[in-house]
Amino acid sequence: MHRRVFLKGGALSLLTLGLSPSFLRRTALAMDLPRAARGKTLIVLFQRGAADALNVLVPFGDRDYYAARPQLAIGSPARPNGALGAIDLDGFLGLHPSLTGFKTLWDRGLLAPIQAVGSPSATRSHFDAQDYMETGTPDRKGTPDGWLNRYLAVKGTCESCAPGTDGIAGSPFRAVAMAAQTPRILEGASPVVAMNAIEEFSIRTNSGDAQQRLEALYRTGRSDVVHGSGRDMFEALKVLKAANPLQYRPANGAQYPRSPFGQRLQQIAQLIKAGVGLEVAFADVGGWDTHVNQGAAQGQLANRLRDFSDSVTSLVADLGDRMDDVLILTCSEFGRTVRQNGTGGTDHGHAGAMFVIGGSVHGRKVHGTWPGLAREQLYEGRDLALTTDFRAVFAEVTARHLGLTDTSAVFPGYRGGNGGSGGDGWLGVLR
Repeated sequence: MHRRVFLKGGALSLLTLGLSPSFLRRTALAMDLPRAARGKTLIVLFQRGAADALNVLVPFGDRDYYAARPQLAIGSPARPNGALGAIDLDGFLGLHPSLTGFKTLWDRGLLAPIQAVGSPSATRSHFDAQDYMETGTPDRKGTPDGWLNRYLAVKGTCESCAPGTDGIAGSPFRAVAMAAQTPRILEGASPVVAMNAIEEFSIRTNSGDAQQRLEALYRTGRSDVVHGSGRDMFEALKVLKAANPLQYRPANGAQYPRSPFGQRLQQIAQLIKAGVGLEVAFADVGGWDTHVNQGAAQGQLANRLRDFSDSVTSLVADLGDRMDDVLILTCSEFGRTVRQNGTGGTDHGHAGAMFVIGGSVHGRKVHGTWPGLAREQLYEGRDLALTTDFRAVFAEVTARHLGLTDTSAVFPGYRGGNGGSGGDGWLGVLR
């Protein structure tokens, strides 16, 4: 049996993950780090299809909201006869009644909603808007990489850093997407891992003992580049196997939904707890394109929001005090029209809403500026106007949470935030 046979057969495709020779040693050390020394982790959750921001973060204090949506509007918090209304946050804005878990996070100071936020691009194309948000370059279709991959490349791996100060240097699991293929936001030169599930991350061979023989070959073969990388690939697989994904039990009473999205978030929690050096995680969930039969306090959108809320709040509960070092960012490519359409839904709009969740947020406050819903205040006479560029949020998270002092290379051409100058022009979502 020769190495070239397996290489030709593609059995070692995982070698492209960029494993380093001391990966397992650093991983074991990181698992024993005190909480204060652990590295930071960013989890980005993308709601694909354009979530209706006005029924997610409800402007019950704006009377024009109710005039534009006679059937779809979410009622004010004080509803008669026990009818479901918005969950009051600040006397003007509230949460959809399906987001009860988010209200708990708000009360704990872990939730920072952002209103009227999104892309300055005028496009209403799902494909283009998602591309612009994931590359961080609105109206530029030629950008070859995603902004999260650019962050990884700019910050790099610090081989001289102690574990916990910059993730685990050289960890193959520094950036993970819980997806069948690498999403646009993580495309680029820096190595990333995309997998549907932890238990599926394995070497596939066409015979029962081929994996054992292959591992033995790398354990006993001569020292060369392929030998070293192959050995660390098996070490990485052993670390994931040690996490015992099929026997995992969430902590602190967390009960993840059995939905695909809920299970993806549970596996992100597993990777964080396993100490594999996870710095950036990504997951997405579709079903937000509600042109028809959207529903109000109940119905299609309500069901989607309930799963979203239950999944995220389970992740927060499961991670416990690790949330001091973890930040969750939710986003969607754009919002939806202010006025409901003739089929009980809403069409493609402009500005949307985001949530930032973690121990370092400036919580119990809705961030951003409310533009108003009177006709003369709408974008192109139909949509919620944009008052916060999404790059202001992404750049602040990259700088203040992940510690990248100059974000200009991650968001080329963007002059908001501190622009890489160390100024104080951030939105103030993070403390």
